[in-house]
Amino acid sequence: MEGLTEAWQSFYAKIAEHPNLELTFGIFVLLTVAAVSNFVVKHALIRVIVKGLDALQLEEDKRVMKSTIIARLANIIPALVLYFGVHRVPQMPEVVITVVHNVVNAFIVLTIALAINGSLTLANLVYERKYDAARKPIKGYIQVFKIAVYVIAAILMIATLIDRSPLILLSGLGAMAAVLLLVFQDTLLSLVASMQISSNDIIRVGDWVEMPHLSADGEVIDIALHTVKVQNWDRTICSIPTRRFITDGFKNWRGMQESGGRRIMRNILLDQQSIGFLSADEKKGLQRFRLLHDYMAEKQQEIDAWNAELKEAGKEPVNTRRITNIGTFRAYVRRYLQSHQGIHQDMLVMVRQLSPTSEGLPLQVYAFTNTTEWAKYEGIQSDIFDHLLAILPEFGLRVFQSPSGRDVRELGQLLGENGITRDQNGTD
Repeated sequence: MEGLTEAWQSFYAKIAEHPNLELTFGIFVLLTVAAVSNFVVKHALIRVIVKGLDALQLEEDKRVMKSTIIARLANIIPALVLYFGVHRVPQMPEVVITVVHNVVNAFIVLTIALAINGSLTLANLVYERKYDAARKPIKGYIQVFKIAVYVIAAILMIATLIDRSPLILLSGLGAMAAVLLLVFQDTLLSLVASMQISSNDIIRVGDWVEMPHLSADGEVIDIALHTVKVQNWDRTICSIPTRRFITDGFKNWRGMQESGGRRIMRNILLDQQSIGFLSADEKKGLQRFRLLHDYMAEKQQEIDAWNAELKEAGKEPVNTRRITNIGTFRAYVRRYLQSHQGIHQDMLVMVRQLSPTSEGLPLQVYAFTNTTEWAKYEGIQSDIFDHLLAILPEFGLRVFQSPSGRDVRELGQLLGENGITRDQNGTD
């Protein structure tokens, strides 16, 4: 041991004879100690903290801790080694020592700021695991805190590098207030919008929102400070400024999803020329319908009682009440919906006529399915109208449809079979 000490003293004495070599050797030793301390601290912290995260089975938190917190905090130790070791390097100029001290202090401030932001990110990840995190997202507030941390860190770093008090820089911020308001205008507006969205529970992650003027129609997947990301049903993603959800109108389908039922509101256009009174044979034929058996009996009894009061005037059919095919069909549709397993019976079920149009008489089905899932909803709706369109002829009704090319050809063939032709002038 004494031999090694004597050898080292002899080696260092030779180096000391050359000031530049002694300075270079001192810098090399200092950097080596800093690197070794950095390696040891990082691995020691990582092993201890990762074991704790393994016990909690938090894989995502482990990745964040490694990349943004542990790595940042571990850099403080080598920085302190440089800070306290630089003045021990022989032949080191005082100016360099001062510069190194200032740079190291600024680096430590930056490292702490990055570690704090990493902690905020980790806090947001932990919060998002709460069952009601989607109702009150804090990502916008986390981003505001991060901006504040970066601003404070920037002021402290600049003050450290120029070796001046931070109060000198802060005293000049009053004159820069207008500039700062202009620079952070979007951030301030977004912050206010985020607070209103959170406090009023306007949107949540997972909500289905619709903003046609911004080509957004899909599910909210992220609510941040400046933007809200909406994944459309075609899998594209829209980034909408947060404040637009306060200033612009939009549709939120959350109420429908929470109610447990989704509305069906669709019309069948009936050919008005097919509407009429039921004959005795037609009424007898419709009585075989299970859904209409009670209705036909009750309706006929009501009409007979009404007509009996007319006495002599009741001998004319024009003065009497009679059962219509469209009224019977409307009653059938209502009973069909009330017996359908896919319809929510605790919500409104209605079948009504709308105002006649040039395209027929609209008969509207208004009801709610007992599911809000899109695919099942469309299946239930399609099954209902498949049945209604197919059973219409049983009531003597027809669906209105504009003439197609086939209708025109069939009309031409019919005219030809009847010997009706056109002359060269286009007249019959």
